[in-house]
Amino acid sequence: MKISPACLLLTVFAGVSAAAQPFMALPADSNFAALRLLPAPAAHYPVLRTGDRLAICGDSITEQKMYSRIMETYITVALPELGVSVRQFGWGGETAEGFLKRMTNDVLRFDPTVATTCYGMNDHQYRPYEPRIGEWYASNMLDVVLAFKSVGTRVVLGSPGCMGMKPAAWHRVPVTASQDNFGLSMLRNIDIEIAAGERTGFADVFWPMYKAEVEANARFGTNFALAGRDSVHPGWAGHVVMAYSFLKALDTPGDIGTFTVDLGANKAKASEGHKIVSCTNGAVTIESHRYPFCADGPADSSDSLRAGMALVPFNRDLNRLMLVVKHTKAKNYKVTWGATSRDYTAAALAKGVNLADDFAANPFSAAFAAVDDAVAKKQAFETKQIKQQFHGDAGKADMEKTVADTEAERATLVAAIKAAFVPVTHTITITPE
Repeated sequence: MKISPACLLLTVFAGVSAAAQPFMALPADSNFAALRLLPAPAAHYPVLRTGDRLAICGDSITEQKMYSRIMETYITVALPELGVSVRQFGWGGETAEGFLKRMTNDVLRFDPTVATTCYGMNDHQYRPYEPRIGEWYASNMLDVVLAFKSVGTRVVLGSPGCMGMKPAAWHRVPVTASQDNFGLSMLRNIDIEIAAGERTGFADVFWPMYKAEVEANARFGTNFALAGRDSVHPGWAGHVVMAYSFLKALDTPGDIGTFTVDLGANKAKASEGHKIVSCTNGAVTIESHRYPFCADGPADSSDSLRAGMALVPFNRDLNRLMLVVKHTKAKNYKVTWGATSRDYTAAALAKGVNLADDFAANPFSAAFAAVDDAVAKKQAFETKQIKQQFHGDAGKADMEKTVADTEAERATLVAAIKAAFVPVTHTITITPE
């Protein structure tokens, strides 16, 4: 099945008037004036299931192993009960057409049950948008989706992200940053149409990134390069926004845990994944088998995870570790968690405060870093496995032996992630002021 150009209501025929299409309402700001965006569908059910094998596919932005690493570490520590295994398949310079040619050998042999894709950056060709670009991208992206669906893989079709506010150095023809982002937004709209037609998931990477880019430039200046110093390859802040988009599309619930402390009764309870060890005079000790996503760093740097978490509602939507305190007597309390203390009103504690949002450095930080480091090493090997082994001399000589040998090496790295993910025992102290 090929997608018909006539079905590309907006994206191929880019000159169609806005009044004729159900476009999103955009901010009244010159940065958004050229965009015509279809509304993105929301995820309506949990995409991830117990025992899933997730394939994260894309071009050099995926091969950076940053948003993919955030996703895998998050899924490992925040959703351990699902037992999801993850592989990243990024390949620099790739287009949807290029991925289509290698996906059977490199990806489908591992029987993924769910896959995310992130193409379009190279497909838009770093030139002003033309209908032929949309038709070429639509045809290949649809074939990728159909190939996944033919083997029963559930697909979350990710849009390309945005580019920075200056053109990339390697443009083939004169083009402005506005034209680049218009072209990328057209491919985003094509992805929406394919996802609707094929009933797949959709991850809107472009729109959250573009909004965050505009906001960051307004707040911090143009040195905050959300889309990367080269306007294409994001730093950590941009990759957090990308990971947020994919995790939202996977419909991850975001409930890391809730600790409810009754100061009047001197009791506490914890939600699934956590166990109360003791509760004495406002000091609650907990054993946790589920972690929040932990990141520190400045709020004004595009190389900071924490900065990216502030540009999208990451903690609100995906990283809720809540403390609720009942039957208070004082008006204000000091909450100490690890080496950090924060002051709260009794009313705020009764409503619930998000520890993951308020305590950047916390008792989970060291254990989280150990898991994240193990994930980074595994994903680094996965690039080597595919690009150097599968597509190198060993794979050409004997592909099946190469697969078996490299999978044995990868298994040790998977085991290292599991060994790093240990229960964390921590204490929250609630003191009246």
